[in-house]
Amino acid sequence: MNNLMIYGATGYTGGLVAKRAQTAGIKFGIAGRDGPRLHAASAELGVAHRTFRLDDPAVVRKHIAGTSVLLNCAGPFARTAEPLMRACIEVGVHYLDITAEINVYRLAEGLSDAAAAAGVMLLPGVGWDVVPTDCLAAHVARRVERPQRLRIALQVAGSMSRGSAISAGEIIGAGLLARAGGALVAKTDTRPVFFDFGVGEVACAPLSFGDLVTAWRSTGIPNIEMFVHVAGDAFPIGDLSLLPDGPSAEERDSNRARAIAEIIGIDGSVRRSVIETLNGYSYTPLAAVEAARRVLSGDHKPGFQTPALVFGPGFAETIADTCIVDL
Repeated sequence: MNNLMIYGATGYTGGLVAKRAQTAGIKFGIAGRDGPRLHAASAELGVAHRTFRLDDPAVVRKHIAGTSVLLNCAGPFARTAEPLMRACIEVGVHYLDITAEINVYRLAEGLSDAAAAAGVMLLPGVGWDVVPTDCLAAHVARRVERPQRLRIALQVAGSMSRGSAISAGEIIGAGLLARAGGALVAKTDTRPVFFDFGVGEVACAPLSFGDLVTAWRSTGIPNIEMFVHVAGDAFPIGDLSLLPDGPSAEERDSNRARAIAEIIGIDGSVRRSVIETLNGYSYTPLAAVEAARRVLSGDHKPGFQTPALVFGPGFAETIADTCIVDL
C-alpha cells in the first residue's frame, strides 16, 4: 500500500471510488473501521486492506505510513478529516477527500502552513464537491475584468445516499455563511434567489458549501455567496439511518447535475456560465480517482490547494460527459 489508500471504501460512494480505481488500473489498498466489510471488499477487489479507527493518532500514523496519497471517502468528514489530515502531515502523505462540508475546508486552511512545511498537499473536494463548481468559478472569472462578486448555485436532483444525508446535516449545522470583503461572515439574508440552469428560473436557497473557501482561494473574488435548488427527495427527512445506501445506477443516470456561476466585475458587467455533468455520485468516482492518479504522478503543490489551482480550470471538463456553457 505504498501508492493510494482509500479510506472509507466500504461506504456507498467509497465503494464506487474503489471500483473506479480498480478499473483505472491504479495500485491501491482500502481501509476503514469495519473489519468484516473491509475483508469482503478486499476479497472482491483483490486488494490489500487495513482496519483501523481514527481515535488514536499513533495508530493512524502507523497504518498510513508508506502511502503516497490518502483519499478519504468516510463521512461525516467532520469526524474523519482532522485526524487523517494531521496524520498525513506528520508522515508525509498527500490528503484528498470528497466532502462538501465547509468546516473541513476551513480546517485545511488552518493546517495549510504545517502541511506546506512538511511538503504535503491538502486537497479536500475532489468529487462533485467541489471540482465542477471550483473549475466553473475559475472559468467565469477569466471572462470578467477585476471580478468583485461571485454567486454559485447548485441544482441537486435525485435521491441522496445515507452518508451524504448525514454530511448535509454538518453543512446546515455550520450555519449560514457568505464571504464579504474576503472574510467569512454570518449571512442574514435568507431569501431565495432565482437562477436559470437551462430550463427556466428556479428558486435557490442560500447554503454554506465548501466553495465559500475554495472559490476564494481559486479566484480571489472577495464577495461570494452559495445557493442550492433541491428537486424531488434530494434532501430527505426523518430517520436517516433508514435510508438506502444510495441511488441505483438507473436513478443516477436519470438525474444529471448542474451548477451555475455568476460573476460581477468592477465595471458592473455580469458573466454567467453553467456546468452540466453526470449525476454527482457517478461524477465523483471519476474525478476523485483521476485526481489521485495525477497526484501520484507528481501533480501536486504543498499546503491547502483547490482542484482548479492544482489541475487547472479545465480539469472538470476532462471528466466524461461534462460541459461548460457560457451564457
